[in-house]
Amino acid sequence: MNISTLKKYDPQEMHKFYDQWPQIAKESFELKFDCGNFEKINHIVFAGMGGSGTIGDIFSALLSKTNIHVNVVKGYILPQTVNSKTLVIVTSVSGNTSETLSILDSANKKGCNIIAFSSGGNMKDYCLKNKIKHVMVKKYHSPRTSLVSYLYSMLKILEKPINIKTYDVMESIKVLQELNKKINSSNLSDNNPSLKLANWISEIPIVYFPFGLDAAATRFKNSLQENAKMHIMKEDVIEAGHNGIMAWERESIVKPILLQGIDDNIHTKERYKVIKEFFKKNQIEFYEIYSNKGSILSKLVYLIYLLDYATIYYSILTETDPSPVKSIDYLKNKVKNIFFI
Repeated sequence: MNISTLKKYDPQEMHKFYDQWPQIAKESFELKFDCGNFEKINHIVFAGMGGSGTIGDIFSALLSKTNIHVNVVKGYILPQTVNSKTLVIVTSVSGNTSETLSILDSANKKGCNIIAFSSGGNMKDYCLKNKIKHVMVKKYHSPRTSLVSYLYSMLKILEKPINIKTYDVMESIKVLQELNKKINSSNLSDNNPSLKLANWISEIPIVYFPFGLDAAATRFKNSLQENAKMHIMKEDVIEAGHNGIMAWERESIVKPILLQGIDDNIHTKERYKVIKEFFKKNQIEFYEIYSNKGSILSKLVYLIYLLDYATIYYSILTETDPSPVKSIDYLKNKVKNIFFI
């Protein structure tokens, strides 16, 4: 791996935008927004597909220990429990995602509180027509590459309504800055943890994860599929002990990756210990990845940054351009968009 190889197989230079993630995150959180007034909210629905859906997964983890009920919708239908005390947050980088536009329209008709995030498109037009709060957020290269610009813009706007601590946000940005020194494209050495993981990946990976790190596991799956165009699976490590572990009784080309929080719940640590013993006993090679210390936000952005960059490096190692998503484009062109403004 060298810079000329990167340029050859990443002609749209996706890696350069990832190099800028800490700065993009910082600038996005420092932007001035009209945050609006969302009092007496007890239910939040995050709606979005792909990378936009990951943002909902992250917020769901952030709010898991609060009294706010959270749903993440990756599809066309709102939960039946929404009402005037529900805040529906819809996100589409392009502004033209049919599933998310459908949720926006439904939320508007049901009288929910709504905030919409996009770089324009039909979503912006619909919001202007229906006097719905819309926030323009810059797109960087592609929806998945724009994750931090959307995440940190949303953290800024939702800081007060859902009581997000500024300290935790600033800590997470510092985590990105420190990790960047190790994984960015100017460090293509053996001590780059993302490149090290990329060199290990082969066949079909399966990611085991604890409940709180689901967002990182899902994002890794999505990014490896989009960037490297390969199959990957994921499974909750506790649930795996009741079914998935049986699959290892047969010879397999599947390769386990163990995603772990540095201070996981004691029961989770015990389960990982037993699974590692099982893998060693059965001579199954596995790879371990640990989060950093800090808040759940810091842990998730650390893991997502490390894992996302690994998917870019792996795509280069397999001589695959990470940018094009031809199959997604094919599907979108075949599925009729029935949304009308």
